[in-house]
Amino acid sequence: MYFAALLARTEDGWEASDTELDDVETLSDLADLAREASPEEDTVLVLIEQEDAWFGVVRVDGEDDPRIYVSDAAAAARSAYGELLLTDELLGREPGSDGPDLDALNLDGTEDGESEDEGDDEDGPAAEAVAHGPVGDSEILDDLGVGEKELRALDAEDALGAIADALGASEVLETVR
Repeated sequence: MYFAALLARTEDGWEASDTELDDVETLSDLADLAREASPEEDTVLVLIEQEDAWFGVVRVDGEDDPRIYVSDAAAAARSAYGELLLTDELLGREPGSDGPDLDALNLDGTEDGESEDEGDDEDGPAAEAVAHGPVGDSEILDDLGVGEKELRALDAEDALGAIADALGASEVLETVR
């Protein structure tokens, strides 16, 4: 289960709308969706949370490239919606790289000819796929009142509410929840 909302800053404050991400296939599609929410090219935030496991913030300011923050890259990588946000650049990978070759991995945890007791090495290809923890622009909301330290300290369970509260947009976010 996921929740996604758009918060668009207007001259009258924040306007919220819930959004379905089913038709969004790329980060560019998501940025276009955000831009449509604000005809004046004001700041738009896309807030996404999934099952209290992770949350993400995408910030679109006019035609600038979107800025992204994801609270837990490994949890988001297991989600179709998280995969939208986890670009190669965000993960520090070469563009077009898909990470380790999962077909070449022996998923029982052992290498050929190795006993199961010897397979405790966590430095293998699966460990480097996507790290646990936050990735992206942790200063994404600094100018809006949520500093890097506060953003990193947020728990996925109540992060969107805390962000909306700091923006003065908790009431409008609750109307679309």
